[in-house]
Amino acid sequence: MVVVVIGVSGSGKTTVGKLIAEYLPGRFIDADDFHPQENIDKMSNGTPLTDVDRVPWLLSLREEINKHLQDETHLIMACSALKKGYREVLGRDDKRVKFIYLSGTYEDILPRMEDRQGHYMKADMLQSQFEALEIPSKQEAEHYSVAIPAMDVAREVVQMILDSERSL
Repeated sequence: MVVVVIGVSGSGKTTVGKLIAEYLPGRFIDADDFHPQENIDKMSNGTPLTDVDRVPWLLSLREEINKHLQDETHLIMACSALKKGYREVLGRDDKRVKFIYLSGTYEDILPRMEDRQGHYMKADMLQSQFEALEIPSKQEAEHYSVAIPAMDVAREVVQMILDSERSL
């Protein structure tokens, strides 16, 4: 089973993903770690990525997902996956890939971004994330508010995953 925790930068994807990985247990990866250096440089300079910039990144993430589906281990991934097309590349149509969407408003998330230290994604780029965001339907992803404590979201997601695996 693969769990992809999605949402705009600063929504808590990494925090929630790491907690899920502790409970399942599973391997946690942050999709940001798979960006080529050119993408990191662009974002560090305040330039939003284009769809073309994201193609090699998405394909490398899909490759990682495929590895885990073959060896039947849990993979928990934090990934913005802002657009429907990105989620389709990652495996939206595969029942073994579950998307968890962390939702919040610009006003909810901006203070989180401003408090972050050492991340190349700067707070002034948050608006571009919201502009690119295609909110998944509730059929495509489980929705959780960023106002819910990360630990509570993780527990609910783990229970959903365990229930889902029993029914496969």
